Amino acid sequence: MSDRPVLVGYDASEGARLALAWALDEAARTGTSVLLAYAFEWMTAASWIGPGPGPGTWPDETTRRAVGEVVSAAVTEAADSHPGLTVRGEVLDTPAGIGLRQRSADAALVVLGSRGHGGFSGLLAGSTTLSVSAHAHCPVVVVRPLPGGPADGTGAETGRRRIVVGADGSPYARLALAWAVQRAVSRAVPLHAIRTWAEPTAPWHRTDVDSAEVTRTESAALDEDLAGWRERYPDLPITGEVVTGHPSAVLVEASRQAQLVVVGTRGHGGFRGLVLGSVSQQLLHHAESPVAVIRELPSDTAG
Repeated sequence: MSDRPVLVGYDASEGARLALAWALDEAARTGTSVLLAYAFEWMTAASWIGPGPGPGTWPDETTRRAVGEVVSAAVTEAADSHPGLTVRGEVLDTPAGIGLRQRSADAALVVLGSRGHGGFSGLLAGSTTLSVSAHAHCPVVVVRPLPGGPADGTGAETGRRRIVVGADGSPYARLALAWAVQRAVSRAVPLHAIRTWAEPTAPWHRTDVDSAEVTRTESAALDEDLAGWRERYPDLPITGEVVTGHPSAVLVEASRQAQLVVVGTRGHGGFRGLVLGSVSQQLLHHAESPVAVIRELPSDTAG
């Protein structure tokens, strides 16, 4: 059991409610507490659409009270739905991106909805999400609604059992793989690792590529990365696949049958473009499952 909470960016929007539901289930499985954080966006006060009357330059007491009531109600509802789980709330006097990045240093995980309003007006796979995903001090999960799926975002009722991880052998991908393995173990679901490669398309880059040989080489490297985890967790179904194609397109397609897709923030080889703004950003915008972005692991859980 970790002393670090699961930190949820919360603003009472439907996206935030989905994120909270996902976070509560994750915390219940992993034995952690949950912290709901609502952040004021000082610079967007003119377009305020949060609860209560719009604030001036600084949120007034009426607005603060309304926000406190929203957070308190969510905490009470969450505690009632998950008895025995410690749930608390906090109002951050700072923009969402800054506040969540700061709080992430003491969190086990940050969970965000893909759409928000009020204090999280930029939370449409936009500035807040990308900023937190790129700079958080712990893994970040962005919960996207599953097409036709259940409200908790797990996909269990629609056959979405497996967890998919982008694995290219880079340091960030290895962090992502380690984190994905632990999630698969705690959920008792299969883990599927995907490695990609693409043939050069520009005329000046064309070479005589032996596709079968490249696939064999990449498959051997992937098997080597998975071997230790298979030995450590012999009862966990772990499969690997090498796919020809662009990593973002491959992973978006894989997300349609996954309950969670996990990636590192940077990669190489088949995932050379795996930085926020390319593969990760494409997943945050287009994946059909929740997406976990792993930049670093909490210091007391790494390794």
